[in-house]
Amino acid sequence: MSAVLPSGVFFERYAAERALVRTGPQWVALALFLAGLAAVPWLASDYVLGVLTLAAITLVAVLGLQITVGMAGLLNLGQSAFVGVGAFTAAALAAKGWSPWVCIPAAAFAAGAVSLLFGLPALRIKGFYLALTTIAAQIMFPIVMIRLPEDWFGGLAGLAVDPPVLFGITADTPAAMYALSVVVAAIAFVATMNLRRSRIGRAFRAMHDNDIASSVIGVNLAKTKLQAFFAGAFFAGVSGALYAYFVRYVSTEQFTLWLSVWYVGMLIVGGLHTPLGAVLGVLAITALHELVHAAGNVALAGLTNVSGGTVFAMTNVVLGGVIVLMLLFEPLGLAHRWALLKASYRMWPYPHG
Repeated sequence: MSAVLPSGVFFERYAAERALVRTGPQWVALALFLAGLAAVPWLASDYVLGVLTLAAITLVAVLGLQITVGMAGLLNLGQSAFVGVGAFTAAALAAKGWSPWVCIPAAAFAAGAVSLLFGLPALRIKGFYLALTTIAAQIMFPIVMIRLPEDWFGGLAGLAVDPPVLFGITADTPAAMYALSVVVAAIAFVATMNLRRSRIGRAFRAMHDNDIASSVIGVNLAKTKLQAFFAGAFFAGVSGALYAYFVRYVSTEQFTLWLSVWYVGMLIVGGLHTPLGAVLGVLAITALHELVHAAGNVALAGLTNVSGGTVFAMTNVVLGGVIVLMLLFEPLGLAHRWALLKASYRMWPYPHG
């Protein structure tokens, strides 16, 4: 249904039909959306800018997970570990005076290289057993980082990170970090949208649908699985580098299995099978988290028998309940509901079904 177009819209060239933005109204909507993003720093408080910046950084990691899990069908519960690898790599290089133009790509390639070590078991196993392997990556990450020499990654104390300097401008304000994160997230989204339509992306999707059948028609499963892990971790490394610049400090306690689970939860809520699902999932969970957090602050102020631990627990209960409800009643995620809404709008006033 997502391919339904308004009556009278047709294409004379294949490239026009396959474009991401295909009609005049879509270009207008995109321009208004970009203008809204550009206006946020002048309209929002520093707190809101911080929330949106963190959402954009999270989106890059979830887009990488969409490649590995949603596109290639390889269950990954260790994405937070790869984000941590990127964060520590960028922090270590930044401490030596390297530019963000070097630190961010280096973080991406470092995370991708590490992911290949844990992607190797995917050549022989899949499903639940592959998930256990990626959990092993998550468990090993803090152990290895702490035991490496302290002059490498700071050991147990972690590393402080100076704000990035781009084009001679120091990104040391909420507005600057917001702009950097949103631009990188937009690039990551467009790259993911184009990846799924490329030869490699089609191999990922074929392997996701049926790995045996895809191998029969010529897909090299070993190479494709490693490519999927590398691509997903590459995005995680970029996310980790941005996170390091955003919080100005990295330690192993920031990259937990719990965070990896939430990445998967965001993807489930938004929709596994399209990059748009990653966007919708991150926005929905972030908005819901802030709403529950605000309600918790009200409860703390008005009720004497409510503690911060209770509010934290209820936040996780509410967010977890939303994920369960989505699995039960909308397993294809918000992206599917959005596709149905667009189709209904474009088909109106003609009958549906």
